[in-house]
Amino acid sequence: MNGVALRRKILGVHRRIRQARLFAKAMQSSRHPVLAHVIPTRRCNLCCAYCNEYDRHSPPVPAAEMLRRIDRLAELGTAIITFSGGEPLLHPDLDELIRRVRQHGIFATVITNGYLLSPRRIERLNRAGLDQLQVSIDNVLPDEVSKKSLKVIEKRLQWLARYAEFDVSINSVIGAPVRNPADALVVARRAVQLGFAVTAGILHDDCGQLVPLSEQQHAVFNEMVNLQKPFFGYGRQDPFQQKLARGLPNNWHCRAGCRYLYVCENGLVHYCSQERGFPGIPLMEYSTEHLNRAYETVKPCAPYCTISCVQRVAMLDQLREAPLEAILNLLQPPLGQQSPREPPVLLRMLTWMFLTGAGRQLFRKAALRVLGVK
Repeated sequence: MNGVALRRKILGVHRRIRQARLFAKAMQSSRHPVLAHVIPTRRCNLCCAYCNEYDRHSPPVPAAEMLRRIDRLAELGTAIITFSGGEPLLHPDLDELIRRVRQHGIFATVITNGYLLSPRRIERLNRAGLDQLQVSIDNVLPDEVSKKSLKVIEKRLQWLARYAEFDVSINSVIGAPVRNPADALVVARRAVQLGFAVTAGILHDDCGQLVPLSEQQHAVFNEMVNLQKPFFGYGRQDPFQQKLARGLPNNWHCRAGCRYLYVCENGLVHYCSQERGFPGIPLMEYSTEHLNRAYETVKPCAPYCTISCVQRVAMLDQLREAPLEAILNLLQPPLGQQSPREPPVLLRMLTWMFLTGAGRQLFRKAALRVLGVK
């Protein structure tokens, strides 16, 4: 094992411990953001036909203003800050922003198209303390819909496998604009070969709503989810994503505006990238009152929403507030099957933890200990 691999392994163990602390904090209180998507620049070096989250001209947000926003998110108790865009690697001071996030003890992640990665750039991200990088790849060969192709990014992926000390995940999308649905599976398998995590996204329309998959797309999606790592005890048969893949609505309470924040380049808080303008309140004025109001607000777009990161954040509160219902939902058989799944070990532990008095008491003591509260 070389030096980079050993350091990556040690840092990975440390990240898992920090993730456990974040989970304990999220389960202790529902009135702080778990995840904030922050836009340091709206500009992107690509122009993918299906994307409505970029332009070709906007200047980067000044570093001093970005640092103020990071500090404010820390004051609100944010656990994870993700820089996206646009293309966040176009921001000249991204390393400084990542360092500030880490100084607050917050998880720092970046979503990128990967074009601007190089060995030197990866080393800079290592030194800044980046926790996780997600690279978005849409196809094998570039076309008029997307230039985020495996052929162009392949060398960058090899550099990441060789030099990155942070976690790396590869996200592929499935949906109508993508010419060859099977490309997503090729990308996912290559990511696994390189040792990266894999995620699959279902393309939405320009309002963030579901565009149902065809039979071919659904078959590819099912193969892709089998490559994914479980999330809090499940993931291979995520009932939320499975329903979306079949064009079915989900019954859930979106917590955007509280547990999830989308902070645009103008410093306004929105529910998500597809609901910009709601509530549209400046981050520097965002308060506990706003968090509480957004937590309870019912979002009519939720049933057919494809923004999976928002749903996964909301899942934490479902575990807090209705643990039996949440656990039973996770044990539902995959669509098209009759028998329930064998619950994974983590899920069985969560069941005992929430459904017995001894389990709840032990979890409370452990959470307080992790948080440093005596």
